[in-house]
Amino acid sequence: MQYNSNNFDRKKWKIMKIRFLGAAQSVTGSFFLVETDSTRFAVDCGLFQGPKELQERNYHDFSVDPASIEFLIATHAHIDHTGLIPKLYKNGFRGHVYCTHATEELCRVLLPDSAHIQESEIERKNRKLTRSGKPEIEPIYTTQDALDCLNRFRSINTDEIIKLQSNIEIRMRNAGHILGAAILELWVTEGERKTKVVFSGDLGNVDQPIVKDPTIIENCDYLVIESTYGNRFHQKLDSRSEQLGRIIESAMAKGGNLVIPAFAVERTQDMLYDLISLAHDGKLDPKIQIYIDSPLAIAATEIFMKNKECFDDVTRAFIEEHENPFQFINLNYSRTQEESMALNTRVGNTIIISASGMCEAGRIKHHLKHNLWRSESTVLFVGYQAIGTLGRRLLEGEKEVTIHGEKVAVKANIESIDAYSAHADRGGLINWVQSFVTPPQAIFVVHGEGESQVALADYFKNDMNIPVFIPAWLQEFELGAEKTIYSSVARTEDRIDQAMHAEQKYLDISLKLHEMFKENWRKADYDKIIEAMEKIEKAI
Repeated sequence: MQYNSNNFDRKKWKIMKIRFLGAAQSVTGSFFLVETDSTRFAVDCGLFQGPKELQERNYHDFSVDPASIEFLIATHAHIDHTGLIPKLYKNGFRGHVYCTHATEELCRVLLPDSAHIQESEIERKNRKLTRSGKPEIEPIYTTQDALDCLNRFRSINTDEIIKLQSNIEIRMRNAGHILGAAILELWVTEGERKTKVVFSGDLGNVDQPIVKDPTIIENCDYLVIESTYGNRFHQKLDSRSEQLGRIIESAMAKGGNLVIPAFAVERTQDMLYDLISLAHDGKLDPKIQIYIDSPLAIAATEIFMKNKECFDDVTRAFIEEHENPFQFINLNYSRTQEESMALNTRVGNTIIISASGMCEAGRIKHHLKHNLWRSESTVLFVGYQAIGTLGRRLLEGEKEVTIHGEKVAVKANIESIDAYSAHADRGGLINWVQSFVTPPQAIFVVHGEGESQVALADYFKNDMNIPVFIPAWLQEFELGAEKTIYSSVARTEDRIDQAMHAEQKYLDISLKLHEMFKENWRKADYDKIIEAMEKIEKAI
């Protein structure tokens, strides 16, 4: 697509605007465009994950000219917040990417890895397309694009107010989510008016191991807050390692492997922390072999150990007391493809931790393919599983799944521990907002599924008396003076492509249909499902 930068006339913008280009009525694809009277910049630029129709957005042209974006602020390194930065660069973005030091380090391994996964998946798909006589497709971006965009990263200190332009200041605060994750405080001065907007990024839990607690923010005019667990409460954190211990004991007693899909960043390190704690307390069989089968997770773990200043006091004290905490467990790193494939022959006394956490790509798919059909195997989920992902389907009880084009029966025991979530639950999100000395004038609820967003928004509106908005994808809001907020449908410079509108409608209906089917299937109300399907069939 040819972008026309001339369509962005800074002189036209007298009122600050926020356009929600991702994580709007969906969990992934975080991307927020901010326009002031003098500049245009973005907060995050993440990959869409989940259902196929949502992933298709990754291949669309941006609805804004990347070259017109003067800089970008990344709240943290997770791919659903940074995974489209290489594509943004590929299409003309040449501004700086501001983030914390740890986020930059993690992105230096995460983004090339993301590109490598895409290239591998596209190579596999193109072999099939070639055999069927169809044209080949290209990856969203290449490894070289990922490496090139890293030259634009500029890391900054946390808790320091940084002036990016004469009228724009930012401060990164601890979000308690993953290493380096930040809450963004943004001050924009337009004439005599100074507006403060806070982007929560992904908020973490209080009192969780390794990372520090989320920083309490005193005030802001507008708050953009995540809602991943806006309608749910986590299990108690103090029982987390006990649950893990029980599941390990049960899995090993069955004589099979314990396969744990885990995000390479934070979740893998959380697992290692608890495994080390169990072993240190004599609660883990010393004969169990533990394998980290993810080059990315291995690299991330090394980055963690280099950034101990980001750790909470308890974790830092434990590491200072034990120079090599990994000595307590039989830890093995599977760096090469050959080492990974060798794990497929292991049965019993084995724990395999592998990425990706939602089972959408990476080596974990091979391990599931070789273990799901075994009744003696156990698969343990320790992270959020988005709608439409393989992980979500396994959690919801599907008895047969397709992996790499092959149908696999699900006979393994499927377990989950919610307490490992790196996201604050409903109580954590509400408590964090209630801690503001001066509440926001308005709240924008993002980064969540429908029920979760509505439940959280209802609380802010009804219990805290704060105006709340749940932005639609591509929706734009003007933040006027005296608490006035104007909403409009955003444009692709002046007009949104109708194809993208059609895709949005299709996505909305698909998600609603999925939720309806799941709810009524759970209730065994099959007549209601049939009735709904017949109505849809008649309508089309």
